[in-house]
Amino acid sequence: MKDKFLRPSYIELDRKALLNNLVFLKKQGKKSLKYSSVIKGNAYGHGISTYLPMAEKCGMDHFSVFSADEAYAALENRKNASTDIMIMGMIRDEEVSWAIQNGVEFYVFEEERLEAAIESAKKEGKRAKIHLQIETGMHRTGFEEDNWGKTFKRVKNHSDCLELSGICTHYAGAESVANYYRIQNQDQKFKRALKVAKEIFDELPIIHASSSAAFLTYPEMHYDMVRIGIAQFGFWPSRETYMHILKQNQSYSIDPLIRVLNWKSEIMSTKWVDEGEFIGYGNVFLTSRKMRIATVPIGYTHGFGRNLTNTGYVLINGERARVVGIVNMNMLTVEITDMPDARKGDEVVIIGKQNGQEITVASFGEMSNNLNYEVLTRLPSGIPRNING
Repeated sequence: MKDKFLRPSYIELDRKALLNNLVFLKKQGKKSLKYSSVIKGNAYGHGISTYLPMAEKCGMDHFSVFSADEAYAALENRKNASTDIMIMGMIRDEEVSWAIQNGVEFYVFEEERLEAAIESAKKEGKRAKIHLQIETGMHRTGFEEDNWGKTFKRVKNHSDCLELSGICTHYAGAESVANYYRIQNQDQKFKRALKVAKEIFDELPIIHASSSAAFLTYPEMHYDMVRIGIAQFGFWPSRETYMHILKQNQSYSIDPLIRVLNWKSEIMSTKWVDEGEFIGYGNVFLTSRKMRIATVPIGYTHGFGRNLTNTGYVLINGERARVVGIVNMNMLTVEITDMPDARKGDEVVIIGKQNGQEITVASFGEMSNNLNYEVLTRLPSGIPRNING
């Protein structure tokens, strides 16, 4: 029954924008470079179930997630059996057997997980596809230098049940030049680990270390594969990263990345309010003239925060309409006094473009004092995602 009814808002994913972004990104690396699409955080709010098949159609065949539940969602929604899924973070020991059964790759960054991989692979009679994560200075997860040789030898000695699919690390804050020397030190340490690995393994697996920021800023650290997250969706990891690319190639007269996501709703109702009246709960907004108000059926439960009260805005008929009054759980009110053509049912753009105007995630983030990453990943999974283009 519920499928008969539309939701109060929806998200559109622009396939042409994604294709544009992937073409641009692949121009930044060597032809042999492999790209893994990072889709953690429900594909940065874009929705794994909608985004992954769209990315497959755009040529992506390797996807990285954070946890086993995201890997499960990726497997359920992939269209190509040859598409690879890699877990970079959380997988319980009891979930390792499931990963092995389904050919899911996963990071190994501690002895306990390595032991779980060996035991589960023996039990399943199938090799575990593992990526050994090296601690180089992020100080979260990864094998410490004292254990590199012992760990590598143990993996080699269990090659009957372990398939070494990769050796990897993660750079700490490549989006900021303030971390330059820290990242350089990390890379030098990673190279030391690879030197040890070369002495033990007959052949090295895929080597990877770079996220979007490191990929765009440090081409010498691309290795064999890069893990592209925020950039594929049309967002720069930071302003510094964007300026770095422009400095390297001044032929870009416009932003080469295009936002994939648009978030839209509609006007639920309109009414006139006399001068000197409070709108909504409390007394946070008093009309200074006779105003026409539109109610939009989204609120903080959908990711439009209460801190956007009296400061946020949306697009209606290609014009900016400011939020007036407190943002409620399921509704917000905007002023449309100077929009005589605005009517019930008209499209409302919360993030995206309309008639040449745009509200970017960055501007929305500045209004709500959040990062792009935070705004995107907070978009509820219950908002429908549709593909456009």
